[in-house]
Amino acid sequence: MQRQPKRPSGGRAIKRAQAKWMFYLAPALAFYAVFMVWPLADSLRMSLYTGSASTGWTFAGLGNFKNLFLAERYAQRYWGAFGHTFLFFLIHMVVQNCLGILFAVILTKKALRGAGFYQTVIFIPVTLAVLVTGYLWKLLLNPVWSGPFLEKIGLGVLVRPWLGDKATALIAAALVSCWQWIGIPTMMFVAALRNISDDYFEAAAIEGATAGQIFWHIKLPMIKPVAGMIGILTFVNNFNAFDIVFALENVNGAPGYATDLIGTLFYRIGIAGQHPVGIPDPGMGAAVAAVTFFVLCLGVIPTLKMTQTQ
Repeated sequence: MQRQPKRPSGGRAIKRAQAKWMFYLAPALAFYAVFMVWPLADSLRMSLYTGSASTGWTFAGLGNFKNLFLAERYAQRYWGAFGHTFLFFLIHMVVQNCLGILFAVILTKKALRGAGFYQTVIFIPVTLAVLVTGYLWKLLLNPVWSGPFLEKIGLGVLVRPWLGDKATALIAAALVSCWQWIGIPTMMFVAALRNISDDYFEAAAIEGATAGQIFWHIKLPMIKPVAGMIGILTFVNNFNAFDIVFALENVNGAPGYATDLIGTLFYRIGIAGQHPVGIPDPGMGAAVAAVTFFVLCLGVIPTLKMTQTQ
């Protein structure tokens, strides 16, 4: 009898399949290593030095971090920017994401007509450039431009310098950012809700469950992984926020540093140089970036474990 060729064992087959997949993943991994991992590692290394490429580097150890947290020149601005960034993030979590899931629930109702049109209207601001958004809202929030119109329609109470008042500037900037980006969490929630089988809703309806009970006990638990991912994206994006404040105010966090975020502080220290010296300090800027990286890790890793695991 002719012998049959030996087939590879299960372990060998798995290893061969993994080797094939690694062959296709290698270019992406190389790209990620060169443009993500290496700059991150080099930034962490730079945070331990002072000086610049032109004047030479001097090893400072943890001196940059000590100055960032304790030295009067940096600490006041850093802790102020950190608090503003955290408030900026909270406004997005409460306003943007809560409205996003509300809009998603409404848009996925079968009785709703024109759902596609409403989805388009909600998503249109996402397609605008941030500088365009900032310019438009800068005009709308300026009492000189919008004041006469608001008074004519009986909304004179809204006529005030929203971006020029320390008490309202940061909140106004955060709400403008929420308006622009609310389309992304809305569409993600819509996709997650539409992926839930109708069998669950039919069974709940037979049991006499209300719409609120269906949302809290069926829809919300089943979209937890998507909600967790949206929360992570909101956290990361807002702790790196820069462009909207730059478009609405300036990199100095006007008025009076009331809109100063970690992103604008990093730009002033590490790239442009702070007033009045105007000389960049790449080492201190890298320290700001390194602290932000560790803060993001402290927020992202537990959220992943809580929302992405069963």
